Amino acid sequence: MPAIRLGDIAYARSGDKGAGANIGVIAREPRGYEILEKHLTADLVERYFAPLQPGKVIRYELPNLGALNFILPHILDGGGSVSLRTDAQGKALGQAILELRLEIDANATT
Repeated sequence: MPAIRLGDIAYARSGDKGAGANIGVIAREPRGYEILEKHLTADLVERYFAPLQPGKVIRYELPNLGALNFILPHILDGGGSVSLRTDAQGKALGQAILELRLEIDANATT
């Protein structure tokens, strides 16, 4: 099964809310959204960020925008005012997720 870098088919943006963060992943084109919808699951995002203990990741689908939004409820270890993490406000999470490799069907990129 071939793999593609998420950043090759999508953009991302992230931000914080207390101890949690959200990551919006926006497809570059409609076919990219189909790939995201099928392969970029909440479980995959949770495993990808497991070293940061994100908590149970929730995925919201926004097909009219060609986007997915992920909520990572505990990833900021208390939030900007108490966390000692380098990125206590989650601004780099969007960039980090773009390095995720998606295992896709052989015909998904056509």
